[in-house]
Amino acid sequence: MPPRPPLTARRLRVAVELRKMRERAGMTATEAARALGSSQGQLSNVESARFGVSAERIRALASLYSCPDQTFVEALSELAADRMLGWWETYREVLPSGLLDLAELEHHATAIRTAYTSHMPGLLQTADHAREIFRHVIPEPTPPEVEHRVSHRVKRQGVLYGAHPTPYRTTVHEAALHMLVGGRNVARAQLQHLLDMSEEDHITLRVLPYDVGAFPGSGQSINYLYGPVSQLDTAQLDQFHGPVLLDAEALLDKYRHLLDIVEDIALSPAKSRDLIHAIAQNL
Repeated sequence: MPPRPPLTARRLRVAVELRKMRERAGMTATEAARALGSSQGQLSNVESARFGVSAERIRALASLYSCPDQTFVEALSELAADRMLGWWETYREVLPSGLLDLAELEHHATAIRTAYTSHMPGLLQTADHAREIFRHVIPEPTPPEVEHRVSHRVKRQGVLYGAHPTPYRTTVHEAALHMLVGGRNVARAQLQHLLDMSEEDHITLRVLPYDVGAFPGSGQSINYLYGPVSQLDTAQLDQFHGPVLLDAEALLDKYRHLLDIVEDIALSPAKSRDLIHAIAQNL
């Protein structure tokens, strides 16, 4: 028997959405399987992502469940049909799966939006800055493990380059700009990199200055990854134990609203660049 393909974030998302679709239709797995001429066990394997599912089967399930949103059904079908493994799979044996999931979601996102309070956005970190961050991971990584994480982070940043870069909006708190990660030279180079990247047309960078005081989500870093339709968006939160992915519609609405608020109270892109430049000049 050939080895089972890895459980990727997108494959798991297809399974989750099919289960939610069935539950909204008010059908049990046994009832749905019987209507399809299948077994409850087979359907359960699909809904748990143990088995893959074809685009044709997704359309059949959507018809059975009377799903009215054909745009969503087609987007989900395309998600299932795309089974190509990306560059991040080469790291599967050396990095936590959560980091691979994030890279996969970023690669396929139609747009990315983030907010950071205490550290630099991963997609805008220099290699030296990232290396210093990874040296302080618990448990303490070996030098090769640090380099694996650094190279993975740099490759993630490929979504911001090329002929069709992904639109990227990020808000960074001023506190992160003052941290001397790696010393003054590394910190200064990191701030210059922020300035350089903020000049790109597809990148919008805003800074939350100290004087905004308290604001929603002030203790949390947020990555919001837009899918082909809003139901397939994903919110990713950084936690001490690793990335956490959220896909419940109520939570997605909450984090979109939170990001709206944070962007509204942040400095304009031009004033943000001025502040970053002033901080770099004082290093």
